[in-house]
Amino acid sequence: MCEVDFCGKKDWLNMDFSVYLPKKNVMESLKQRRTIRKYLQKDIPADLLSELLETACRASTVGNMQTYSVVVTRDAAHKAKLAPAHYCQPMVMDAPAVLTFCIDLHRFSKWCEERKATPGYDNFEWFVNGTIDALLAAQTFCVAAEEAGLGICYLGTTTYNPQMIIDTLELPKLVFPIATITVGWPAEFPAQVDRLPLEGIVHEEIYHDYTSADIDRIYAYKESLTENKQFVLENRKETLAQVFTDVRYTKKDGEAMSQSLWEAMKKQGF
Repeated sequence: MCEVDFCGKKDWLNMDFSVYLPKKNVMESLKQRRTIRKYLQKDIPADLLSELLETACRASTVGNMQTYSVVVTRDAAHKAKLAPAHYCQPMVMDAPAVLTFCIDLHRFSKWCEERKATPGYDNFEWFVNGTIDALLAAQTFCVAAEEAGLGICYLGTTTYNPQMIIDTLELPKLVFPIATITVGWPAEFPAQVDRLPLEGIVHEEIYHDYTSADIDRIYAYKESLTENKQFVLENRKETLAQVFTDVRYTKKDGEAMSQSLWEAMKKQGF
C-alpha cells in the first residue's frame, strides 16, 4: 500500500472508510420511504427547519457555486396564492411548509458583477447545472427531513406552470422554479408504491438495450398489481402503457407544457 501524506494528516489510503457509510437503520429508512400527502396540523419548529435546510446545503454542487435558492412558504395566504400553480392539490395548503427549490444564477452573477467579473451564466448549460444543484439540495433535504420523522411529497407540477410560480414568488431574472416539496408531520402511513426491479435500471459497463422478453419481465410486477389493472379498466384501455400515453401524460400535453416551459425560461433570461 502506498504511503500518502495529505498535509501531515494520516495515511488516507489505509483509513477505514466504513465509518462514513450510512448506518443500517438509515439504509432501511431509505428503502422503506413513502410519499406523504396528509399532514398533522402541527408546525415544524423553526430551528428544525433551519437545521434541515443547512443540511441540504451540504449537498454536492457544480463548482461549489451553489446555483440554487429555496423559497420557504409557510403563511396560509401565500400558500393559497401558490396552490393554483399546483392544481390546488390539498397538500399545498395542508402542509405546514412548502419549499420551492429554484435554479439561481442571479445571485452568483450579481456577485461577479460587484467583484469586477463578467458573468456568462444566462445559457442552457447553466440552466442544466442549476437544475442539478437544486435537485441535489432538494433530495438531501428530503432524506434529512424523513430521518427527522417528517413526511414529504414531491410535486411534479412545478414545471407545468413555471410562470405562475415565478410571478407568485416574485422570482427575478435567472431564477427558475424546478422542484417543489411539501413537508410536515405525517397523518398517514400509505403503502409503498411499486418500483422496477434493479435489473431494469442498472447497466453494467455499457448500456444494454432491452429485448421484448426483458420488457415483459421488468414490467410484469407493475402490470400485475390490482390497482394498475383497475386503472386500465377505468380508463377503458387495453394496456397500462396506454393509460400513461393516452390519459395521464399525453404527447399533446407534453408539447404544450414544453412550450410554456421554454417561454418562461426565455422570459427569465436563459
